[in-house]
Amino acid sequence: MREKVKDKGRLEHILQACNDLLASKDKYTFDAVKDDPIIFYGFVKLAEIIGEASYMLTKEFRAKHTEIPWEQMIGLRHVLVHGYYTIKPKQLWNIIEKDIPVLMPQIKQLLDSEKFSEE
Repeated sequence: MREKVKDKGRLEHILQACNDLLASKDKYTFDAVKDDPIIFYGFVKLAEIIGEASYMLTKEFRAKHTEIPWEQMIGLRHVLVHGYYTIKPKQLWNIIEKDIPVLMPQIKQLLDSEKFSEE
């Protein structure tokens, strides 16, 4: 049986996806991302991971940390997965440029300050 990933692990997944998005953004231009579906959908997958990991956090944890836009992150994941045909590269690029740099230190702060049980 698979071990259940706890809140700390989910936050680590979010942080890793944020790091990967920003590193990839520095590696590729917007035009390269927009014009190459393989690269574009790699960016999409990383954004999906952020939303899925947010969704899989316990409701109690999300309720305790309302300073993080969990519902927006989860909603983005739903759009990326279920509305894949509506994804606009520029919208995703703007999220990566504007929102991810704000989110990363918030997630780092939670990982550094929160007391996680080792159950």
